[in-house]
Amino acid sequence: MKTYDCDVLVVGTGAAGLATAVSAAHRGLKVLVTEKEPVYGGTTARSGGWMWLPVNGPAKRAGFKDSIEDARLYLQQEAGEHFDAERVDAFLEAAPKAVEFYETSTALQFDVGATFSDYHPDKPGGTDGGRSLVARPYDARELGEDVKRLRPPLREITFLGMMIGSGKELQHFFNVTRSPISAFYVGGLLLKFARDMIFQGRPMRLVNGNALIGRLAKSCQDKKVPIWTNSPVTKLITGEGGRVSGAVIDTPGGRCEVRVAKGVVLAAGGFPQDILRRKELMPHTQTGYEHVTPAPPGNTGDGLRLGESVGSAIETSYPHAAAWVPISRPVGSDGTLGTFPHFVDRYKPGFIAVTRSGRRFTNEANSYHDFCQAMMRQCAEEGTENAAWLIADHRSFRKYGLGFAKPSPVPYKSLIKSGYLISGQTLRELAEKIGMDGAQFEATVATYNEHARKGEDPEFGKGSTAYNRNLGDAKHQPNPCLAPLDTGPFFAVRLHIGDLGTFAGLKSNGNGEVLNDAGKPVGGLYAAGNDAASIMGGSYPGPGITLGPGITFGYIIARHMSGANS
Repeated sequence: MKTYDCDVLVVGTGAAGLATAVSAAHRGLKVLVTEKEPVYGGTTARSGGWMWLPVNGPAKRAGFKDSIEDARLYLQQEAGEHFDAERVDAFLEAAPKAVEFYETSTALQFDVGATFSDYHPDKPGGTDGGRSLVARPYDARELGEDVKRLRPPLREITFLGMMIGSGKELQHFFNVTRSPISAFYVGGLLLKFARDMIFQGRPMRLVNGNALIGRLAKSCQDKKVPIWTNSPVTKLITGEGGRVSGAVIDTPGGRCEVRVAKGVVLAAGGFPQDILRRKELMPHTQTGYEHVTPAPPGNTGDGLRLGESVGSAIETSYPHAAAWVPISRPVGSDGTLGTFPHFVDRYKPGFIAVTRSGRRFTNEANSYHDFCQAMMRQCAEEGTENAAWLIADHRSFRKYGLGFAKPSPVPYKSLIKSGYLISGQTLRELAEKIGMDGAQFEATVATYNEHARKGEDPEFGKGSTAYNRNLGDAKHQPNPCLAPLDTGPFFAVRLHIGDLGTFAGLKSNGNGEVLNDAGKPVGGLYAAGNDAASIMGGSYPGPGITLGPGITFGYIIARHMSGANS
């Protein structure tokens, strides 16, 4: 068996793994990154790429007011009895320093989510914006040949394969037929996209999570950190006192024993594709197969199993084992089912969500995590399957799109033919096609419309918070999230419970060290990203609460491994 010596072995190539590698390399440590799949980037490369990082420098420079005390209070409110003071305090202390390090020493640069509020901004310590950052768009040509190994974005949330940035860029796409400025902007992006596809065979303008991974990968290149793909870790090696001293990796060139001086970092993306652990920890799925996830196929819980093999403990007490998101399933040209996360449409005016009973069950403009919790509760009360339908009338559908069905002028008839999009000339006809209570559905829409015409939603308060309104339509008044459904035909897509990453994971401390059942560190073993139990305690406080702690604990772990205090 071949051998390879280094200081740090990082298992996984999402943001947490690459951030750990870059941070460790900058502290003079020899780092190796390994990835089981043929591409690097993990779930991050498919994500929106937002990072929740309180008291960050870019927001401070943009004039936002924040404090560690407010952020801590907010997280206490969110996590409740699962508040982990040690890890939360470590995160809040290090986050501003980590952001400064990445800005000044790596290729990672940030833009501020000026209007991206916390998900519960009215709670004590919550804010209306500034805590969430996103990687600045990046030119993939900077990666050279290595761009061929970069995981592409999730197909369903691109336009013909072109990535679309959030915020103002997305608004330009919504307004492309109504604004000459937007039409010019989108036209320019399409021309660049066409050029890249002709000459490069893939988009070269990276945004969102793809930009985050691209920038971190370039930072690894700059520090000569190798990334081995197609190289799964099959075993952790322990030495004296049970300390982790290395790992066995199956590489394309044969099996290799990697020996480490400082430690192994598990950052393999959690367990969203682990059917057995889903069955065990997700109450809404009896077999594990009812759950839908946009996570890459390789995220099968390898990190958790590796940790368990050397005595690590798993945190399973959180009220939610994952970050829930509603997902619809468009049918691909080859007949396979896709995964479309509903991040944008639910918030717009002229949309409601109902279960099979024909009743609304929540504020549709709440966060995806909150939305799915309400959906699960309602379906449990009704004794029906965990499913809901997002409904729009013709006017709202063609203005904003509905799931994978794009706004006007993009055609949609093929989506009706495939069964993804359900349509009815009347509300009763739509209800019959879905199989829901038609009379109750008509009554639900009538009640909703009566109040929506006045910009009100007394039942659920849609449009009542800064978070709701940010993702609504600012030009639609008096409430950017409310409009009646009164223009037939009517349309619907079926929603399933999915996830954006798992919360349950390896127990760890404020240094990122993995703990055993006795609460003691497993020597030489660390966890970052979704392999570590979430510091949010099963709650979802704001945009980027996985990636923000992920890149911060990468910084913390590297600092601890190097023996530094700051």
